[in-house]
Amino acid sequence: MSDVLLATEGLTVRFGGHVAVDRVTCGFRQGELTALVGPNGAGKTTYFNLISGQIRASAGRVMLKGRDLTGLSVARRTHAGIGRAFQLTNLFPNLTVRENIRLVIQSKRGLGHDLWSVAAAHAEVAEAADRVLERVRLTAIADQTVTELSHGNQRKLEVALLVALDPLVYMFDEPTAGMSVDEAPVVLDLIAGLKAETGKCILLVEHKMDVIRTLADRIVVLHNGALAADGPPAEVMASEVVQEAYMGKALADV
Repeated sequence: MSDVLLATEGLTVRFGGHVAVDRVTCGFRQGELTALVGPNGAGKTTYFNLISGQIRASAGRVMLKGRDLTGLSVARRTHAGIGRAFQLTNLFPNLTVRENIRLVIQSKRGLGHDLWSVAAAHAEVAEAADRVLERVRLTAIADQTVTELSHGNQRKLEVALLVALDPLVYMFDEPTAGMSVDEAPVVLDLIAGLKAETGKCILLVEHKMDVIRTLADRIVVLHNGALAADGPPAEVMASEVVQEAYMGKALADV
């Protein structure tokens, strides 16, 4: 389909005799949020790692806008438009929240990583950083260093850095894990806002079914590393495959 932005074709990875991701072929469209679900050990995070480049595939391909990214490094995939939140954590843990965001914006604009000589000469970088801070509701702690942040604020900073990067594909792996009841809605509202942006593709690994019901346009289910179900949320969540997976029952071989 012409609106498919990201695709995996027969994507597979083996660790010794164990097949962690098994020939997954799937396309992800522009303007669509896809929730990736499955029981623990289903291969969800490994599949994310294959897409973003943390793990080298044993077979298959990762395609972005028709371009084969399979042999590219994490950095080159990020430059091509694959954005994953944790890729950017601890970028500069001893710098402030604002400084970290400014550095990502500078890198995105090809201005280098010299915080003092580059950013000071480009007021628009500082202004863009302030807009990201406001959007992610981090303005109040903008001058705290990363090491001073609570876990919840570190997770929000991950999202802020990803927003600053402005990729074609946003990848969130349990973005609200470890966050308080008060903190989680901020991140979920932000993801909902990103979903509304034309042309953005969002992949979300999530276990909270209420979050999936609220945000997802589509659900993809993995089991034993293989694609087990794919379709609209209501249809997939009503399927025996998903109900068995989330009730902890053994699934038949896919």
